[in-house]
Amino acid sequence: MYDKNSFKIKETPVILGLESSCDETAAAVIRGRKLLSSKIISSATEQAKYGGVVPEIASRAHTEAVDEVVKAAVEEAGITLNEIDAVAVTYGAGLLGALLVGLSFAKSLAYTLGVPLIVVNHIRGHLAASYLADDKLKPPYVTLLASGGHTAILHTVTETEFKLLGGTCDDAAGEAFDKVARVLGLEYPGGVNVERLAKSGENNVPLPKCIVRDSQTIKFSYSGLKTAVINYCHTAEQRGENIVKEDVANSFQHAAVDPLVEKTVECALNLGVNTVTAGGGVIANGYLRERLSSACKKAGLKLVLPEKKYCTDNAAMIAAEGLIQYLAGNFADLSINARAQIPLN
Repeated sequence: MYDKNSFKIKETPVILGLESSCDETAAAVIRGRKLLSSKIISSATEQAKYGGVVPEIASRAHTEAVDEVVKAAVEEAGITLNEIDAVAVTYGAGLLGALLVGLSFAKSLAYTLGVPLIVVNHIRGHLAASYLADDKLKPPYVTLLASGGHTAILHTVTETEFKLLGGTCDDAAGEAFDKVARVLGLEYPGGVNVERLAKSGENNVPLPKCIVRDSQTIKFSYSGLKTAVINYCHTAEQRGENIVKEDVANSFQHAAVDPLVEKTVECALNLGVNTVTAGGGVIANGYLRERLSSACKKAGLKLVLPEKKYCTDNAAMIAAEGLIQYLAGNFADLSINARAQIPLN
């Protein structure tokens, strides 16, 4: 009988993390806040043939890779399966079929080992990635979240509680980067290719900032920014004018990123916290990292920035959030199901 309420909590547990929400099959092992291993098997090259992630292909790739990636992570960590104290896994949000592969594997492993199963909200995993960059990090602090599905500024009050300070009222930053990449004829994954193109361009294309002027709340909007890029390119094409793609990419990047940095620092100063963190795939963007670092330094704020490889999808961040939930005693029953969508909070 698997009883989620019968497990004793250790001070420094060994936790195996699993991630399979999209096109990365990943596993990682941590001991306390110390990262012992992190392995990823990606189907991105295969997905690129179709210009984006095909759910059926992703699910099949996870099924083929999950056992291999777990074995590799355990071996690199220098432990045996019997030393694992808990299994943490992404159960949402993401592609349902892909999530089910990782969740099913995690359930079986947790049951076999007789250890707790911890289910992790993928977005909270991105937020927890900062603990990998600074194992002494403690709340309160302000976090900039920017990913393919979410864009928000959060006030992390405790390790398990945060307050939403502001966010997007339509599309997310990562989705906008991918859309602009397609408009410019760039290959998947779009975000990294927009950044690469922008490096040789100028910020000279008139585009609206993604900030919504509202005195009551902080709101971002990427729908209008995407439309502005589409209209600019379409109008130039109709007129027979040459489009300097590098300039479009550079100008878009400025319009998409600058308001995020500005408002994040502003929130930290207004709340009187001295630390800023960031998480999500868009945080791997080099221009954003430079702007955020510069702005925090100027404001006298400490910035805890995860390495780029821990901003994009990985299992180390899932293990990090798993540790938080483990210490809080938030264990899951084996009957829990995957969820394609989960509210941010």
